Amino acid sequence: MSVRRLAAVQPASFAFAPKTLKAAQGWMANFPAGRQQSAVIAILWLVQKQEGWVSEPAIRAVAELLGMPVIRVLEIATFYTMFMLEPVGDVALVQVCGTTPCQTRGSEALLAVCQRKFGPSNHRSPDGKFYWQEVECMGACANAPMAAINDYYYEDLTPESFEKLLDDFAAGKKPKPGSAIGRVGSAPEGGPIALTDPKLYDGSLAKKIKIPNLPTKPTKAPA
Repeated sequence: MSVRRLAAVQPASFAFAPKTLKAAQGWMANFPAGRQQSAVIAILWLVQKQEGWVSEPAIRAVAELLGMPVIRVLEIATFYTMFMLEPVGDVALVQVCGTTPCQTRGSEALLAVCQRKFGPSNHRSPDGKFYWQEVECMGACANAPMAAINDYYYEDLTPESFEKLLDDFAAGKKPKPGSAIGRVGSAPEGGPIALTDPKLYDGSLAKKIKIPNLPTKPTKAPA
């Protein structure tokens, strides 16, 4: 694993937004008394959702909230790659999967699109709107190549569809996540090709069976 360090330039301070603090306290309440430190990952994630990244003052604030040594929170923030340690794009954080299944399906062309549009990886674009990086497998191999943009997966991409997707984000639009070719989940391209007979699901092929030792229905007494 590569070494992950905090950004050289840090804000002077950090403060929990009321909504973030309330959610953090909710996570802390999920654990028994004395075990609130178990909420540290969830709270770091809430901080990242508030700020876009995890700063050094934020790490100190989380440590104070949970009664933890600062170094322990720092260890967690620098270990898990889900936590961004420097400011990301104001519009989008773009994470392109470059692992083997995506690579064999064309992810290198997606990386080239990012390089051309935004410059080097692991840096903000010149206009500050985008931040992109190559990441390891995100578990959408059946729909390769794919990218995560902010909180959602965009799958079955081509260089053309990916570039349009990025242009839509830049224009302030909110593209619908999922497959770029309309695939449902990880179904075959073009739709299901097996088990398509409706009779398999409407019960018409089921055979009547007799359940042994089933009690007989009581006869109705005459009025």
